[in-house]
Amino acid sequence: MSTAPAPAPILPPWQRCGHGADPATDLIGCPDTLVPSHTACLAHLNDTDRDAYLTGLTPGADIDHCGTPFTELLLQALLQALDDPITGRPHLGTALFIGAQFSGIAWFNEAQFSGKARFDRAHFSDATFAKAQFSGDATFDEVQFSGEADFVEARFSRGALFGNAKFSREAWFNAAQFSGATGFDGVQFSGSALFDRAQFSGNARFGEAQFSGDAEFNGSRFAVTSQFGPVACAGAVDVSGAVFEVPVTLEIAAREVRCERTRWESTATLRLRYATVDLSHAVLSCPVAVTTHPAPFTATTGAMLQESLLTGHTYRVRVVSVRGVDAAHLVLMDTDLSDCLFSGAFHLDQFRLEGRCTFAPAPTGLHRRHLIWPYRWTRRRTLAEEHHWRAQTAGQPALAPGQTPSPRDWRTGPHHPDPDLTPDPEDVATLYRQLRKAFEDGKNEPGASDFYYGEMEMRRHDRTDTPPGERALLRGYWLLSGYGLRASRALGWLVAAVAATIVLMMGLGLPDSSPQQVATGAVPAGGGKVTLVVDKEDPRLTLPVADRFTVDRFDKSMQVVLNSVAFRTSGQDLTTWGTYTEMVSRFTEPALLALAVLAMRSRIKR
Repeated sequence: MSTAPAPAPILPPWQRCGHGADPATDLIGCPDTLVPSHTACLAHLNDTDRDAYLTGLTPGADIDHCGTPFTELLLQALLQALDDPITGRPHLGTALFIGAQFSGIAWFNEAQFSGKARFDRAHFSDATFAKAQFSGDATFDEVQFSGEADFVEARFSRGALFGNAKFSREAWFNAAQFSGATGFDGVQFSGSALFDRAQFSGNARFGEAQFSGDAEFNGSRFAVTSQFGPVACAGAVDVSGAVFEVPVTLEIAAREVRCERTRWESTATLRLRYATVDLSHAVLSCPVAVTTHPAPFTATTGAMLQESLLTGHTYRVRVVSVRGVDAAHLVLMDTDLSDCLFSGAFHLDQFRLEGRCTFAPAPTGLHRRHLIWPYRWTRRRTLAEEHHWRAQTAGQPALAPGQTPSPRDWRTGPHHPDPDLTPDPEDVATLYRQLRKAFEDGKNEPGASDFYYGEMEMRRHDRTDTPPGERALLRGYWLLSGYGLRASRALGWLVAAVAATIVLMMGLGLPDSSPQQVATGAVPAGGGKVTLVVDKEDPRLTLPVADRFTVDRFDKSMQVVLNSVAFRTSGQDLTTWGTYTEMVSRFTEPALLALAVLAMRSRIKR
């Protein structure tokens, strides 16, 4: 049987050295790039040619040593040849170390790269040929990268130190592997810093790092990192999909912090400033706390973190989504929840809010229904989902990007073309009910009252699951006392009822005068027992209308009405109209008084 021919070897995309090639065993030989004007790579040049090449280098020269294996001595010789006599620091132009292998310590401290610096892997023919490998410690302390810095898929087998380095443009560390301790303390990233899918097996330090652009850690894994930051970022710090395996504290001052589908396998504390936080679908295996840090962060050196990148913004943290989160493990402290979406979160009844957490208020100002009837919205804390539903129901247009919502309107939100994706009143009522229970379990009855009000409001507007009779009952409950939570409304109705009852009593209920008792009987002709019948005339009202509204009749009417409020009878003689009026007032006015007392109790109960 004939055997299939061996596949053709994959050749690197540069002119290769070929040292050690053997037609029988190794068709390629050394794959490293050739030194210009020579027939071998830097590692395989003879001493005379190598010295001649190094002597011909000048500070700022472009170099290309892709795939070259560097010993510690060879790297030092190369950098010494590029020393700038003015600054005393190595000065490289465009530096290509794609797929290079560094054994021993790779010492690049204080070097300056004025062009691109590439320490990434080589890709060609849909295959990966080589990845930059640092077998020993890699030190880039105080290095200046004026061009793009590319460390994609680089392998750091031991420590990787970039302390106080400056990246003037984008820095790429995607899929890099850091096996030892990693230090980015005091680093300044002027462009975006990309660490997507990076693996930090050792402790990763980012103390006092400054990001002028975004800092992306999508899908990264932090195995033993217990402290991230403090860092300052003018853009977004994105740890979406990242995994934190041990207890960790994150100290971040940034405009935005994205934690979508972030996995916290142990406890975590997020101390944030200025940030808008998105926790959508984050996986919380243990308690995670998000808190607003009231003062600038202090580094381990005792220095205060510079926040000049974030001037002009309030330090208060805004949480905009906890959708899909197990809220039983989530604690929010001193955060703004005005735009927070709770739909899809579960165990909201075990949600914990500490400190001063604020929700969106209802619209302010005077409004007109059908351009005629004036009304005001009741002041209360509301959920973003209710704002979005009411705004969509009212047909409010969506806000333009960057536009601030008016405090007189409901806040618009995401409008879904599929009605099934839009929270309806039943969904919002469920959210209010669960959050109300969380407040009640936390012994915060006054705080829970607004969520009870919101729940009743959504039930009143739910035409699908709330029967018409129940909605009518809820409407009356709302109209009379604001669901037993608005004492002023119940007292207002009570005063109005008392005033109306007094007017009815003065006009129709009190007779002209108290009727006299009359005794009647007959004396038998032959004498004997006399039987008398004592009767009382029916109260009559014959006074002219103008004479019915006097001070004396007002006083009597006031006594009748006030006794009615306390379920007592005044003993006052009344006309038929007055009797029925008193019966009605003895039912309605005590009920209104009870609603007022209930509302006051809900505001002061602890």
